[in-house]
Amino acid sequence: MRIRPVGAHALLLDCTTPADTPEAAADIPEAVFVEAWRAELWRRRERGDLIAVEIVPAARTVLLDGLPDPTTTAEQLIRWAPAVTTATIRPNQADADADGNTDGNTDGNTDADADAHGKAHAKAEAHAKADAHARADADAHAHSATTGDGADGAADVDVPVIFDGPDLPAVAEHWGVDVPAVRHRLASTRFRVAFCGFAPGFPYLTGLPTELALPRLATPRPRVPAGSVALAGPYAGIYPGASPGGWLLVGRTDLVLFDVAADPPARLGPGTTVRMVAA
Repeated sequence: MRIRPVGAHALLLDCTTPADTPEAAADIPEAVFVEAWRAELWRRRERGDLIAVEIVPAARTVLLDGLPDPTTTAEQLIRWAPAVTTATIRPNQADADADGNTDGNTDGNTDADADAHGKAHAKAEAHAKADAHARADADAHAHSATTGDGADGAADVDVPVIFDGPDLPAVAEHWGVDVPAVRHRLASTRFRVAFCGFAPGFPYLTGLPTELALPRLATPRPRVPAGSVALAGPYAGIYPGASPGGWLLVGRTDLVLFDVAADPPARLGPGTTVRMVAA
């Protein structure tokens, strides 16, 4: 993780895998690190540990804008980095480690007395137990098929999809399966909005295995209809409005994804979990 200043009141977290990444995390996709940082930063902001107007995830970066003191925030990010790395390697340890590293000295060689060490150990155990219960509740909710509140307060949305896209045969060929198997894979995958981009409200959905990544069309279509469900690279996406596009089209939905009069305007914001339900 690298921290880059952007103007007077913003920082950019570069989540590209650095050379000194721990071996256990070296093969983890960058999108996983981005999601771990997004979740941690949202949590910190809710708790009041972080003051930021905007937290904007992208494919390999997270932008923090509206920071009153970027230098202080950068120091906080450095302290929180071990917890975020832990979240990608051992998710059940993430919150306990984050709480343990929030304001304390990260140097394990400090000369604390035995009594203080014992109290700190007991506190860490208490955090770990509380975290285990919280994770269990979250996992139980995450596997529910009904619409509700997802992680970090984001909505868990069922998107009705008619899987009749013209590129289904091409996707099936790339994946080495038949078209019904493609439909089944998409309908049974729990997606998460990693970030929005390209067009207002266009969600980049993660959840498919990296080995199923797909190439874009050699020549983009001049017009892709609004509501088109598509695949490209490791992502799935849904076009909020008609536009040119080079993604492979696998279906369509009538769900309105972007409405300037709504709050928020984007129906599927970062962190939202999504299921494609066959319509």
